[in-house]
Amino acid sequence: MNVAQATPIRAGDPGLRRWWLGLAAVSFVLTGCGDSVSGTPVAESAVSVRQVDGALADLLPSPARFPARYPAVVLPAQAASAAAGDLDGVGAGATVRPAECTPTEIEPGGEPAAVAVGSDEVSRATLTVELSRSAELISRLREQLSRCGQIHVSRAGAGSTVTTVLDQVVPPGADDAIALRRTVVPDVGGAGLTQTMQTSIGQIGDVRITVTSMTFGVGQPDTAAVDEMFATTVASVRGS
Repeated sequence: MNVAQATPIRAGDPGLRRWWLGLAAVSFVLTGCGDSVSGTPVAESAVSVRQVDGALADLLPSPARFPARYPAVVLPAQAASAAAGDLDGVGAGATVRPAECTPTEIEPGGEPAAVAVGSDEVSRATLTVELSRSAELISRLREQLSRCGQIHVSRAGAGSTVTTVLDQVVPPGADDAIALRRTVVPDVGGAGLTQTMQTSIGQIGDVRITVTSMTFGVGQPDTAAVDEMFATTVASVRGS
């Protein structure tokens, strides 16, 4: 399969598994405070977020920095957009119930996400690192996900149930971060199409870091690899 010409595939599509596994072949994929504070309250959406210099593609860790068991490739823009949508179990253009649980999408015309994907041939697991520009604070995302533990997603006639559980322990190094476990179960299809993901999401200035290990069927995500690549990506974005 030519990744550069890959047709975007969304969660719930039976072809999702084949698309991700095809990458393997190509690569060889407010805290409380009792004291009053003076000043005028500012809406969270109006808070200015520091811009990190450098193109996302340059801040993305190279494939050589992935664990050896995950030979990796950097995805071209079209495939990167499709991969980014699959990682939240929703994807662009999908209908989400409840509607207020719809993930925030990248603004049209903004800098495209940069994505690298590694694939473990033995377990058929993927390890994905995504960098995107976002003015949304992690605290807002955390609050949304805490309200949206289970959602239903519909797109192009296919449906799936997405369940998200926030971890108590968060990865270090970023300005703020969360970790979560997510499952995507299609309404129609065999058990082998169920996706399970372990994800760490961090923010450094206006750069959103998302690192995900994804498996299909009964496979379990590689938490250690997620921790390793999150630390690697934080260092890359910080320039250290």
